[in-house]
Amino acid sequence: MDFLEGMLQRDKDEFTRICNRLLSSCFVCRRNETARGDYYFIMKHREKFSLCLSVLGYRLEINEEYGVVQLTNPQNYNRYNMKLFESVILLILRILYDEKKRELSASDEVIINMGDIHEKFLSLKIRDKMMDKTTLRNAVSTMRKFQLVEVLDKELSNEDSRLIIYDSILMAVRVEDIKQAYEKLENYRKGGKENEETDESEIDQLA
Repeated sequence: MDFLEGMLQRDKDEFTRICNRLLSSCFVCRRNETARGDYYFIMKHREKFSLCLSVLGYRLEINEEYGVVQLTNPQNYNRYNMKLFESVILLILRILYDEKKRELSASDEVIINMGDIHEKFLSLKIRDKMMDKTTLRNAVSTMRKFQLVEVLDKELSNEDSRLIIYDSILMAVRVEDIKQAYEKLENYRKGGKENEETDESEIDQLA
C-alpha cells in the first residue's frame, strides 16, 4: 500500500482498524465520544481513506456540517436489507430527530426515550398495539450497530430508557426518503404486509 508510505506504524494500524470499522458500521460520528478520535483521523487522512476504499468499490462521503463520515457502495454490493419493522423504527427515529432538534441549539445532543418511539409508532397506526419488546430491542440494536443511535440506559423495556440519536440519521434517511417511507407505511397500514419480512425499499441507505 504505497499510499501509506511515510506514515508511522501506529498510524498505519489505526488506518487499518478504522477502515474495518467503516466496513462494519458504515458511519463514524463526531458526536459519538468513542468514535470522535476516529472521525478526526479520517479527516486528517481523508484522501488516503478514499483511495483505499475506492479500490474495494466503496465511496467515502463526508459531511462536515453534521460531523459524519459515511461509507456507501455505488454498485449496491454488501447492502443491509432491513426488516420491515427496522425500517419503521429508522423512520421514527428520523422524525423524532427532526422534532427534537427544533427545540435544541445546534450543539445539543438529541436524546429521546423508548416512550417516544412507542407513542410515534402508535400515532402512525401501523398496528393498534406496540410491537413486541424483542422486535423493538433487536431493531434498536441494529440502529446502534450502524452508529445511528447510542443506548444510554441498558434496560430498553422501560418507557423512560434513553437513546441518543446521532446526526448520521440525516444521511441514513434523506429528506426525500421520508416521503417514500410514509407511502410504504400507508400501504402497510392498509394491509399490504402482515409480517416482519425484509423491506426492499429505498429507505435503506446503509452500505
